[in-house]
Amino acid sequence: MFLRARVVLPVAQPPIDDGAVLVSGQRIEAVGRWKDLRSRGVGPVVHLDGTILMPGLVNAHCHLDYTDMAGEIAPTKRFTDWIKTITMAKAGRIYADFAQSWVRGAQMLLRTGTTTVADIEAVPELLPEVWQATPLRVFSFLELTGVKSRREPETILHEAIEKIESLPTRGAAGLSPHAPYSTAPGLLRLSAATAREKGWRLVTHVAESDSEFEMFLHARGEMFDWLKRNERDMADCGLGSPVQHLERNGCLSDNLLAVHANYLAPGDAALLGRRSVSVVHCPRSHTFFQHRRFPREELARARVNICLGTDSLASVTKVRGQAPELNLFAEMQAFAASHPDVPSEVILQMATVHGARALGLQGKIGELSENAWADLIAVPFSGKLTDSYDAVVHREGDVSASMIDGVLAMTLAA
Repeated sequence: MFLRARVVLPVAQPPIDDGAVLVSGQRIEAVGRWKDLRSRGVGPVVHLDGTILMPGLVNAHCHLDYTDMAGEIAPTKRFTDWIKTITMAKAGRIYADFAQSWVRGAQMLLRTGTTTVADIEAVPELLPEVWQATPLRVFSFLELTGVKSRREPETILHEAIEKIESLPTRGAAGLSPHAPYSTAPGLLRLSAATAREKGWRLVTHVAESDSEFEMFLHARGEMFDWLKRNERDMADCGLGSPVQHLERNGCLSDNLLAVHANYLAPGDAALLGRRSVSVVHCPRSHTFFQHRRFPREELARARVNICLGTDSLASVTKVRGQAPELNLFAEMQAFAASHPDVPSEVILQMATVHGARALGLQGKIGELSENAWADLIAVPFSGKLTDSYDAVVHREGDVSASMIDGVLAMTLAA
């Protein structure tokens, strides 16, 4: 079929006035001006008047399990207090609570333009059933910890591998050793080696807080003291930054999504760039914790692939009169507010092609191009062609249509 729109915004090339996308099966066959494409087939034409037609957004980091925790946890002065609070909140929930939360979160993402999400799965029992509850393209990364449980790294990893290899091919999965402070070095090394061997992506939260940074760099601080009281082996501290800790344990590679990376030591950005690591920034979560300014310029100079994620609603500030929702447009707006010098075109790339690259799907998702997968969204628009990037980044409200894998996933009444 042809999809014709007021503006087609391929991301991989400049905006197209009165453009069209020719979809054949699950893929895009052609992108261009309507007058140039209309002679290429006899398929039906879907007129998306008054819209921008663009690639579906790629949410490079999310915790769908925690969607229903929105507004439950107030910002805390110390990062470790927030960890304790969310750990208690999780302990009070059962399977049905997490399932309901997961599905609600997926619905939010679909309404607000995400077509692919990299989700951290803390409750692997939900898989694969929850995949069937959404048309989203979902990457589920099984969360691994082990410091508190004292279980052997080999046992933890073996269970995760068994789970992933038992899943149907409809979805995709990988490993997520939670963070350097919550994962023993042995489990980090095993996870990294296994992911490389099996061709999986690897995700970890790293250098999220100043307390984590101080713990690894100087072997001191409130996180260091708290974990030491809980009998964590602290011998891996005082040897360098959290990023350098991941390097020592073989984690820095082009298959790694390093989430947050807010606190970097000299040379960390260059190291991430050399190892072709992707960094995922979550702007609203960043604001919630009042972290220092995200080191975007330093990472960009090192040619690090920076993409955007929503994180979870457990770390999004509730605004009076508005229900918090998982929304990548809101993340782009938060990023634009804190980085007014970054063009809207670049911000949109962080929510599309950069996320695709992080997941190893460059040329397949996050852009409208020949042979890319047919993941598209339509956004209401009546302005000038030159305003299309700004209009998308500052879009409020739901998208008007969504297609995933060539199948219409959602339409809304005009």
